[in-house]
Amino acid sequence: MSQKILIVDDDIPLAQVLTIELISHGYEVVVAHDAYQGVKQAHDFHPDLIILDLKMPGGGGITAFKNISLSVQTSTIPIIFVSSYSQEEAARMVGNMEAKDFCKKPFKMDDILLKIKKVLE
Repeated sequence: MSQKILIVDDDIPLAQVLTIELISHGYEVVVAHDAYQGVKQAHDFHPDLIILDLKMPGGGGITAFKNISLSVQTSTIPIIFVSSYSQEEAARMVGNMEAKDFCKKPFKMDDILLKIKKVLE
């Protein structure tokens, strides 16, 4: 059974490239391009992992992260942040809530694939 990944990112070209790469590695992928859609897809799709951009419209990635983290239905889904912010800036913005990993944009595809594999093991 393939593992399901939700990508929540308003950078459409990046999301498309990442989707193609993940599908080629056997993952099932759903994409949302704003925070509102991301929270809805997390509840509807029940992914095994969420790749979440922190800086985007629709309430922003931080709002999406908090809504996903505080919901009984989605709170156990691991999240990897992707952001142009530094890891330290991201940590300050999300407060005491933690993600499983962080990948600074622009990232190398091999780096994020390794992080995904590590989280899903």
